[in-house]
Amino acid sequence: KQWYQRRVRGSTKQGLYMACCMLFRGNFESNSSHEINTAIAKIKTRKDMHFVDWMPTGFKVGLNNCTPRVFPDDDMAAVTRTCTMLSNSTAVQQPWLRLIDKFQRMFTKRAFVHWYVGEGLEEAEFDVALANIQALIDEYDLLGKDDGAEEDDYGF
Repeated sequence: KQWYQRRVRGSTKQGLYMACCMLFRGNFESNSSHEINTAIAKIKTRKDMHFVDWMPTGFKVGLNNCTPRVFPDDDMAAVTRTCTMLSNSTAVQQPWLRLIDKFQRMFTKRAFVHWYVGEGLEEAEFDVALANIQALIDEYDLLGKDDGAEEDDYGF
């Protein structure tokens, strides 16, 4: 089996990071957490990475001392350490906007609509899906502009 990495195209330099989780796995020494915290502090001061004002920490770090597993007949090299980063950024609006643009161009031409209607989907559900994606984009836009002065829905 081959494993593929797929990443959404978009520039994170145009958005704000709301959360970032870094998962470290491998041979780490007792002072590694201090080194990791120092590296994260340096990352936060870089000019090309911007974080929302209302998130005080922004990073979650996980350390696992087990070495990464190597599978037989795999193209991946055996390494002693790995780091996986999961992040949420307001820059995710860009791919959603491209999706809406492509969807609207196809939907105005009625491309493939007959297949979905033939399988039982109602045409009104296309409008609902489009409205849901637009609401998601609006929420990310709001989160990126929020300065943290107001309370959110949970009262924090």
